Amino acid sequence: MNVAAIAPDEAMALEHATAAPMLAQVERWAAINSGSRNLAGLAAMAGELANAFATLPGDLYLLDPTPVDAVAPDGARVDLAHGRNLHLKVRPEAPVQVLLTGHMDTVFGVDHPFQGLNWIDAGTLNGPGVADMKGGIAVMLAALAAIEASPLCRRLGYEVVLNSDEEVGSPGSAALIAQAARGKVAALTYEPSALPDGTLAGARPGSGNFSIIVTGRAAHAGRNPEDGRNALVAAADLALRLARTAGPGLSVNPAKIDGGGPNNVVPDHAVLRVNMRPMTPEDEIRGRAALDAAVEEVAALHDVSIHVHGGFGRPPKPMDAAAERLYILVKNCGAELGLPIGWRATGGVCDGNNIAACGVPVVDTMGVRGGAIHSGEEYLIVESLGERARLSALVLLRLAARGRP
Repeated sequence: MNVAAIAPDEAMALEHATAAPMLAQVERWAAINSGSRNLAGLAAMAGELANAFATLPGDLYLLDPTPVDAVAPDGARVDLAHGRNLHLKVRPEAPVQVLLTGHMDTVFGVDHPFQGLNWIDAGTLNGPGVADMKGGIAVMLAALAAIEASPLCRRLGYEVVLNSDEEVGSPGSAALIAQAARGKVAALTYEPSALPDGTLAGARPGSGNFSIIVTGRAAHAGRNPEDGRNALVAAADLALRLARTAGPGLSVNPAKIDGGGPNNVVPDHAVLRVNMRPMTPEDEIRGRAALDAAVEEVAALHDVSIHVHGGFGRPPKPMDAAAERLYILVKNCGAELGLPIGWRATGGVCDGNNIAACGVPVVDTMGVRGGAIHSGEEYLIVESLGERARLSALVLLRLAARGRP
């Protein structure tokens, strides 16, 4: 640690961050199953987080999600429920405004076998969500509590959004995040580090998920197949055409086809599920244009109707000049704390994509060090709780003092 570079009031705030009961919080929160579809578990988790974040000043609410629908296997549109989202607003009149985000949901449903905590060794905790991202939420809270103990807090206002649906693309919380991003000089999101050594995620691709409903015409497969319009064949043709549009800057994954029925019936419906990942905004435009062209061609060739549901919920997140300045600030703060900080491009997506699309520079892997996320081997490196809490606190103090990244 470069003690000479850290002012006495900063040092006091860093000590405050380290003293927070982060490990106990992670253990308590990880014991609550908050899978994205477990509404009861999400409600319990939201209550825990509301109590924890109520120790900060400001106005705290648990907000209902934006209504969302999805396409069922039979092509019907159905409402899709999500949990409430925590929103905290502190000092909106302060001259420097930042956004901090995290998610309370995990990928582990209530019926998933991975539910308990296990100590791998004295410094490594295995458990659902310990890294992604209940550990990150504990780090965020510790850093904000440290800021409140600093005289610089009067210069810093912030909004916190902890959503309930990040692991399924944030459909019910994207509007809240976009609203909270307005007017912010910077944002920090508490996904775990890209690598166990603390490396941050830099540029990210975008992601679009589409459910493409194909409606044909049923007929007897033996007596009059020529009168039918085979929706399953049309969906398969569309899948192949879309797969061929992949190339540099755009990955395309036709993932599933729902539909079909008895062997003696020409199927009259199918639903094709497709994911696209563009590297740049231009690639996103190209991907959507390719999708629209393929749909038009297949509809005409097979004499079927096609409806596209979905879109690019995660815009691409390139590393622009403003983002690089924020990353350099984080790197310099890390150096003063004795923490080597680097970053690299990654293939994953998160709420950082949406924040960057609002024109706000964001570092979206300010959470803990750990690994094996989204698996039963997920783990948290416990010493990183204190490390990352100090890092966040120092970054926020420097933003408060400088007014910009």
